[in-house]
Amino acid sequence: MVPMLPCTDIEEMQRFWTALGLHTTYRQLRPNPYLAMERNALVLHYYALPGLEPSENHSTCLIVVTDTSPIHQLFTDGLRSLYGKVPLSGTPRLRRARKRANNAGLSGFSLIDPAGNWIRVSRRPRQEQQPKAVDDRTEWVSSGGGALARAVENAIVIADSHGDVRQAQRILAGALARQVDSSVADLAAAWAYLAELHVRGKDFDGAQAAAAEVRRIAALPELTPKEKGPVMTALDEVNELDLPTGR
Repeated sequence: MVPMLPCTDIEEMQRFWTALGLHTTYRQLRPNPYLAMERNALVLHYYALPGLEPSENHSTCLIVVTDTSPIHQLFTDGLRSLYGKVPLSGTPRLRRARKRANNAGLSGFSLIDPAGNWIRVSRRPRQEQQPKAVDDRTEWVSSGGGALARAVENAIVIADSHGDVRQAQRILAGALARQVDSSVADLAAAWAYLAELHVRGKDFDGAQAAAAEVRRIAALPELTPKEKGPVMTALDEVNELDLPTGR
């Protein structure tokens, strides 16, 4: 099965995917512009669709891999080489690999290409991780954490899978305002993701404030070794954000 995705400019798509590690296997300009790119088992085809608006493009495809880390690193390095940073907002943009409650808790991420196509990457499930059908619906698999952890899971689904950053911000901000007896790991993860959401929405003051909360938690002297690991992960996430200096 080979996805065939629309774009307005196959030359732009060729430059983009070449930078991200794919190579051209076919290119046609006339009579109908068409492009085929691939890397190992990853194969993407594009056809020209004049007038396509990236913000209104609903085309998508799914790539299933054994481990999402190598392909995410490949895309990250390619985007940095092409743009000098990893875009979190606009088109193109890349999402961080996270566990998805709406995907049986499996790690996944999305790359939105210059034409607005969603290239979704998911880890292949083991047999015991297959989603369960409930009344013809797929059941969300929660991590089983507290209210704040579940709010982060819901926000990830809303923002990373559905693209609704503002609603995800509201979910997290409300959960953080109501949080009672949440673990420092859950607090750090929630503030770190909220900081990223603010960056996506270009609210850099909000992002700085959320990042400051993560740094405050990371500086707590009473952190246990078990708490320190996930808190440092959250700290790494905010330190990787493209936050303007001088704010």
